Amino acid sequence: MTAPVSHPSTFASLRVPEFRRIFVAGLVVFSATTSQVVARGWLARELTGTNAGLGGVLLAFGVAMIVTTPVGGVVADRFPKRTVMIVAQMMLLLSTVLVGVAVSFDVVSYWMVMAMAALQAMAFAIFGPARMAFTAELVPAPLLTDGIVLTQMSSEVMKVIGPSIAGLVIAVGPWGLQAVFYGSSVLLVAGTVLTLFLPAGRPTSTRLRRSAVAEMVDGFRYVRRRSDILLLVVSLLTVVMIGFPFAALLPGVADELFGQGSGGYGILLAVTALGGLAAGLVTARSGPRHDLWRWVQWTGLGFGAGLVAFGLAPTFLLASVALLAVGAGNLAFQTTTNSLTLSLTDVDYHGRVQSLAMLGFGGYGIAALPLGILADAVGLRPTLVGMGAVVLVIMGVFSLRRRAFRDRELVLDLG
Repeated sequence: MTAPVSHPSTFASLRVPEFRRIFVAGLVVFSATTSQVVARGWLARELTGTNAGLGGVLLAFGVAMIVTTPVGGVVADRFPKRTVMIVAQMMLLLSTVLVGVAVSFDVVSYWMVMAMAALQAMAFAIFGPARMAFTAELVPAPLLTDGIVLTQMSSEVMKVIGPSIAGLVIAVGPWGLQAVFYGSSVLLVAGTVLTLFLPAGRPTSTRLRRSAVAEMVDGFRYVRRRSDILLLVVSLLTVVMIGFPFAALLPGVADELFGQGSGGYGILLAVTALGGLAAGLVTARSGPRHDLWRWVQWTGLGFGAGLVAFGLAPTFLLASVALLAVGAGNLAFQTTTNSLTLSLTDVDYHGRVQSLAMLGFGGYGIAALPLGILADAVGLRPTLVGMGAVVLVIMGVFSLRRRAFRDRELVLDLG
């Protein structure tokens, strides 16, 4: 076991060879999936012509994720994590190839895009808990926060590169959309090959095997018993569900509010990711030396305030600046919450607790449709401002609950 590190460097966890492999494999996989964000979003909007169109795709994604994610947590705790990740990547590859072929032969329809979203949600529902639990297994405890930050930063890096390249490819000519899907397929194959070189990541628990349903229920009961973990999971669920659907409204913001088209959509995604990258670097450097509870509070509040500013921004430039804050708060809130949750969770429950935290992404998909309908009815700006305001309220409740925990702990200590 590595000796405790009091002041690790920003990329200290990359010194661990096994973590370095999973990090590089993640970069490749996320480069494939994030490059499809522009293609899938623009395709849904072309097929429907409404903000609710992309919301419907995210609804399919959300329902599939909510149904599958608890199972994904059990799978991550029961089976070799390398195998779980490979199966998930094969599901991602299948959905990508099928839509690419449909676009090539001009037979694509809206239901196909929804089916693709649902299949990819199922893949992420098993990929996410396995990858996060694998990170906690591969990285020594003193470097865990850094490892989690870099794990999530790998997706943020590709949110800069993937959408930017995809937006340019789509704008080049009529073969742009299918080129993005076929290119993503090649990257997913490469990511799967890299994953093969990881250790097996076998389950660490020696307890008697129970049914998957029993282990799922046990995971729920474990979180319910732990009021600190429950507060973190519920806060993450609600903030993700209410705040993260802003991504579904970005095509409308780029096109309707500012007339920037698919290129503007790619720019907004890239700016959001740049903010996340900056926040990730700061979090990786300073997170282990600060109170993570306080970081969760302030990053969540910053995310909500950024959404309000984004909704009020009168120009494309100011909207882009606001999205830097949104991206920064987004990533920092996720990484600090996940890091704190994993550090508080017993190792046998890592996969299941992470799967519960990921349920918010399913809720985000479900909330995206009514929020898209609301945006069509009352406008994009009021909807975005309202979303940010609700996030601020959620984080206010979080702050009050955490203060109550601290007061109770102080009374117990004095007693």
